Amino acid sequence: MGLLALERLLSVRRRRRQTQARGIPNASGAKREGSPSQQESSSQGGKRTRSSGPELPEDIWQYIHSLLPLRDAARASCVSRAFQSSWRSHPNLTFEESMMGLEGQAYIDKVDQIMKKHSDSGVKTFEFEYDSYFDTSQLNSWLKIAVTPGIEELDISLSLEEEQEIYNFPCLLLFAGSGGNSIRSLYLSGCSFRPMAGLGCLTRLHLWEVHITGDELGCLLSSSFALEQLSLTDCSEINCLKIPCLLHRLVDLTVSNCSKLEVIENKAPNLCTVSIESDVAHISIGDSLQVKELEMYVEFNLVYHARAKLPAIMPNLETLSITSAGEMFSTPSVPGKFHYLKHLDIHLEVLLSEAFSPNYDYFSLAYFLDACPILETFSLEVDQTRMKHDSVLEDPSDLRQIPGHRYDNIKKVGIAGFCSAKSMVELTCHILENATSLECLTLGTILYGYENRLSDHKYGKCPGIGKHMIAEAHKALAAIDRYVVGKVPSTVKLNVMKPCSRCHVLK
Repeated sequence: MGLLALERLLSVRRRRRQTQARGIPNASGAKREGSPSQQESSSQGGKRTRSSGPELPEDIWQYIHSLLPLRDAARASCVSRAFQSSWRSHPNLTFEESMMGLEGQAYIDKVDQIMKKHSDSGVKTFEFEYDSYFDTSQLNSWLKIAVTPGIEELDISLSLEEEQEIYNFPCLLLFAGSGGNSIRSLYLSGCSFRPMAGLGCLTRLHLWEVHITGDELGCLLSSSFALEQLSLTDCSEINCLKIPCLLHRLVDLTVSNCSKLEVIENKAPNLCTVSIESDVAHISIGDSLQVKELEMYVEFNLVYHARAKLPAIMPNLETLSITSAGEMFSTPSVPGKFHYLKHLDIHLEVLLSEAFSPNYDYFSLAYFLDACPILETFSLEVDQTRMKHDSVLEDPSDLRQIPGHRYDNIKKVGIAGFCSAKSMVELTCHILENATSLECLTLGTILYGYENRLSDHKYGKCPGIGKHMIAEAHKALAAIDRYVVGKVPSTVKLNVMKPCSRCHVLK
């Protein structure tokens, strides 16, 4: 229930009480005396006092109040005395500067004021976000109020800045008291966390820029038997991640930018969604037959190795997302198929040079598609600042074809960063000629910026892409007009995302 609806409800009740106070008969034709609270809220000498609200049991008021966002809940406590007591025991405490309309010390002071007035019981959710320096002893006092039996979600998001001391999360509140026994979701960012045991009810654990060692994390995981999701981002002290076999409910693992991580060993038997964006020397997923979704980032030759090795290692994949930092070899034509793969995303990203290697044959990705008999969606993104492949506009030879290929289930194909490279045009035409169920083909000549173009223009310009790629985007448009448009069947919708006519103009 929003604050507007609540005020409307109270307004209706006020008008009804005022009507009765003036002696107007009710539906039964008799006058009804108002209750003391009703009489108090009626006009007395032209002065209206605060309304107490409709006559409802206190627990109903508390429930209604708990549904309001924190800012609306505070306003509602000013509307009616019935909300004053429930405001002090509001179960969902979410503090963000943008939400509260305050900044800096004024924001901290307001949080402190609210927490000091809050009864130290009944908190279900406590979220605090702040990215500047402040006296973290205040946060400790707030946590003592919030982390009590019954709390389910705890979210602390701070900023790790070199000039300020790292905040040490008070682990004793979770592991020595009874507050941690009910925690289901724990999100920590920008602090030090040194757990000393597990959390029996914990289902989601997200650590972002948190100082924690592999042994300390292992101590937490060893008896957090209800854990379902584990996400680690920029946790630079972890060098070895070991997931015990007793975590039968763990299904989702995300590891991103953990710079010192060298080993991932998973023994959890039901892990089915894996996302790894770190250069890890040794990865053991455990029962890889269970894995249905896999995301792997920023490794060299990742497309090559995925096509060559993954069908045998993870044959039951349904969704595969790959970000390669460079491919020295084209995609191979080798035995082995992804019999269950429905969604394939490939991102080719340049890290060590301006352009993706001209030796890489985009057309060879047809061999990847050929290994996916039930594939439904295919997305390719090419992120580069120069294009060094041979342009189809400068090579008059015929386009290559690979006979005998059919893709009966592909419905949607998107290529972002589409360029005039002959091998990319060949791949596009190959898909059009062999994807018999294709419904939509989207070709983006600029990699980013389409979605926010209107808002970008409102405040300035589209994101800069450099003069070389602006020129290449216009070449890509010419290649689409000359080689692609004529091959698009009438049943296929072609979307061409063009350069911005205002910001991406050739000079």
